[in-house]
Amino acid sequence: MASSSKEVLEVAGREVTVTNPDKVYFPKSGRTKIDVVRYYIAVADGALRGAGGRPMALKRYVNGIEGEAFFQKRAPEKRPDWIETAQLRYPSGRTAEEVVLRDAAQLAWVVNLGCLELHTHSVLAEDVDHPDELRIDLDPVPGVPWSQVVEVALVARDVLADHGLIGWPKTSGSRGFHVYARIQPNWTFAEVRRAAEGFAREVARRAPDIATGAWWKEERHGVFVDYNQNAKDHTTASGYSVRPSEEARVSTPLTWDEVPGCDPAAYTMESVQGRPDAWAGIEDARGDLTALLELAATYKKQAPAKKGTGRRTPSMPLIEIARAATKEEALAGLDRWKARHPAVWPLLEPADVLVDSMRGINSLWTRIRLNLVHVPEADRPAQEPLEVDFDPFAKWKEMQARGEIPARWRRPTDEPTDEPTDEPTDA
Repeated sequence: MASSSKEVLEVAGREVTVTNPDKVYFPKSGRTKIDVVRYYIAVADGALRGAGGRPMALKRYVNGIEGEAFFQKRAPEKRPDWIETAQLRYPSGRTAEEVVLRDAAQLAWVVNLGCLELHTHSVLAEDVDHPDELRIDLDPVPGVPWSQVVEVALVARDVLADHGLIGWPKTSGSRGFHVYARIQPNWTFAEVRRAAEGFAREVARRAPDIATGAWWKEERHGVFVDYNQNAKDHTTASGYSVRPSEEARVSTPLTWDEVPGCDPAAYTMESVQGRPDAWAGIEDARGDLTALLELAATYKKQAPAKKGTGRRTPSMPLIEIARAATKEEALAGLDRWKARHPAVWPLLEPADVLVDSMRGINSLWTRIRLNLVHVPEADRPAQEPLEVDFDPFAKWKEMQARGEIPARWRRPTDEPTDEPTDEPTDA
């Protein structure tokens, strides 16, 4: 069936043009672009409660969930005059005008760009230097059951309450879970991240068998309490965001009474429409970060002094398998490695396979490493040439070599960091 080229909707007193409304975004279910737009219009009040008034990065799925998504920080130059922006400055010295949503028409306009998810910063447009939200991402290592994620979420709620903050829970739309706390915008990004780190250590202290605050991925177990979502320039998928799963799962705000029995698969584009918004009172729940900062200070005093300089030496026996432009290419490389080492693969546990979604200049790429801790030392394969050796910064470096990028901009290192992007594909 031929698709119409556009459809004009009346939203919040404005006309919003949806281009290619019949384009299929979810191939197996047949959900289309216009289905996604109408979903967001239906849940606009809740979606704007989480994402409204905040600068946002545009994560665009212009060819649906099976196409390659890309990040766009800057608002498109060609945009209606009723699209608001706010200027953010990055550590490199660059600035960007990012989209800020205020009403359902602006929301529909952004979704028309291919934005399934609403990736917002933890600041309001009126003050981009002081977060008004503490964000905690509970990220289970592979093999951890959902019941354990829920158990850690309840511990997180109690730790926040014990330090004068109200936690607001939501599913991530995938394997993980989010807990947010609104705070007064009185602290810097560094202070909020420090408070979040202290929080993570306290959750891990109270539930040491099922939670961890370990920074290095290969050292984690159970559920990682990811405090780094509070770093400057990080964005996370806000409430009511549609995630790129075939079921069109939604990152859904919940009440704490719903959390013990919740099933992330139950919350989809269709099922969340008409639900009462569990975060309706969040604007009246801004708290003080002082107690968490005091907690973080106690953990800092307990930490041993750092020794040595230079690149970190991993504490686990790691080998790297692939760096690829797509997850599919990386996994294909892993399959080739498995075929060459059939005696080793069965010895690995799910958590030993480290699949990281990494952020390049404006797109994601995938790295795969293996932790050989469960392989007898004599049988551990050595590091081999990478199955796929993709350089995510090659184009950037070429542009800089031609003088197209000012030298004052921070140049990416030749080696990736040991931490994945703030937008993990499996969290």
